[in-house]
This record gives sequence, C-alpha cells and structure tokens, in this order.
Amino acid sequence: MGFKYIQYQKEPNSIGILTVNRPNVLNALNWDTLGELKVFLEDILPGEEVKALIVTGAGEKAFVAGADIAQMNEMKERDFQDYVDTAHRVYELIENSSCPSIAAINGYALGGGCELALACDIRIASEKARLGFPEVKLGIFPGWGGTQRVTRVLGLGKTKELVFTGEMIDANEALRIGLVEKVVPHEETMSVARDLAGAIAKRGPIAVRMAKTAINAGSEMDLQKALLLEKTLVSLCFDSEDRIEGMNAFLEKREPAFTGR
Repeated sequence: MGFKYIQYQKEPNSIGILTVNRPNVLNALNWDTLGELKVFLEDILPGEEVKALIVTGAGEKAFVAGADIAQMNEMKERDFQDYVDTAHRVYELIENSSCPSIAAINGYALGGGCELALACDIRIASEKARLGFPEVKLGIFPGWGGTQRVTRVLGLGKTKELVFTGEMIDANEALRIGLVEKVVPHEETMSVARDLAGAIAKRGPIAVRMAKTAINAGSEMDLQKALLLEKTLVSLCFDSEDRIEGMNAFLEKREPAFTGR
C-alpha cells in the first residue's frame, strides 16, 4: 500500500491489524504518520470489509508514546492547529467507523497514544503498559480528544487528576479506574486481542454495526432520544437477512452463516 510509518494486514477471519510502525521513536505520531493513518481510514479501510480492527504499535516498548515532540517544537501556531485538526480527524474516523476497533496496548500509551486508545471501542492492555497524559509537563494539555473522551469514560474528578498531574499509571490502575477493559500477560496481548476480535467477527455484522451506532450516538443524547434511536436501529436489524439466519440457526442448533445483508 506504499505506507512508510504504518502497516496493515488483513487476516483470513476478516480481522484487520493496523500497526503504527515507528518503534525507534516509540511510535510517536508525526505529521506523516497521521497523514498515512488518515488515508488508510478514509480510503482503504471502508473497502476492506473487516469485521474487527486491532490497533497496536510496533516493537516491545510502546503502543504509541504520543505526539512527535521534536517535530511539534518546530511548529508555528498555524501548523500546530493543522496538526491538531488532522489528529482529531484520524481519531474521529476510528471512533465512528462501522468496524469495531480494539486497542492492543503493548507498552507506553501516553498523550496522543492514550487518546488513540480511547478512540477505539475496547482496550486490552499488556501488564507492562503505562498510560497517562504528560502534556502539562510540556506547557500544553491533551488536545486530541483527551479532555473529552477521558471525561466520558472516567468522570470529571479522575480525568482532572490524570490531566493536571501529568503522571503515568500502570495497567492495573488503568483497569481499576475503567480506562482499559482487560489486563493480560505481555506476551499474550495480541493473542487476546485476536480472540476478542474473532468473537466479534462471528456475530451478525449488521447487528454489531448498529449496536455501535446506538451506543456511541446514544451516549450523547438524553435518555428518551437515545431509546428512540435504539428502537429504530434494532427494528432495522430485525428486517435483515442476518436476523432470519441468526434466529433460524439458534432454533436449528447450528452456527449461523451471516452475510451482512
């Protein structure tokens, strides 16, 4: 695909693996890496027909250690605003993709890296993972969705503690406060992520896609509007061939063969 800083592979069971590939700088996100991610997510992923996407980082030390500070330090204000805009677009593409995403956090997930993980639907962390928002130590604050997505996950108080102090937390503390869903032995991080992706890939793709929409969009609505959205989307699922296949398979005591129709 001609990418320099990211890698993508599609596995036979309709699982995609997207890897940020700058291990020599702990997978820091420079302009070019963000640009490649944007191209992949806008132009390539929609045509891949993957049923679950795993996002991870190359090497043994980092998921994504954050933005490229050396490059950022050379930016003028206008350049920095464009940099932030691009990161926001990349993370929105992940969050709003019809494809469920799993962050396999295999090491440091700091600043923009932690924000990337939060844009994914589910987070699996290695026991060696370290997460945090160190931006205040640089005279800025998390600006790639961190102050907003973290608040929606952790609430105001814990978000302020993490952001105001800039301190890292380990994987077990991240699990305790709900920043990640599971902590696993380091060497099992990708296998556990693959198992989870495989379980999702076996389910009705229309149902999974619409459930993601209902959860994400509904979380931004008042309860009555969210319930109306849920009712509308589940009714659309009921009108699908997959629903017929799924219910017939259940009654016939066999595995369903979903087609996404």
